[in-house]
Amino acid sequence: MSVHATKELQAYWKENLVIIAVHLAIWFFVSFFCGIMIADQLDQYMIGGFPVGFWFANQGSIVIFVILIWTYVYMMNNLDKKYDVHEG
Repeated sequence: MSVHATKELQAYWKENLVIIAVHLAIWFFVSFFCGIMIADQLDQYMIGGFPVGFWFANQGSIVIFVILIWTYVYMMNNLDKKYDVHEG
């Protein structure tokens, strides 16, 4: 493997790890922080007739997780195209 290919591979994985870290940070914030740590404070507000803390713990985190999956796939597809490692 050439030096150029090795540098490209390292750059690809560095960007990949940043994408993963950002998505994991959002996942942690929504599930742990919003769903557990500040749920009582969020319960002062309502979404669809339910307290926001309850909503985050039961529905919101699931919605956010699905959105995270979509954004991860979208960002990784763009990254694969950028480094010409995409399928097809």
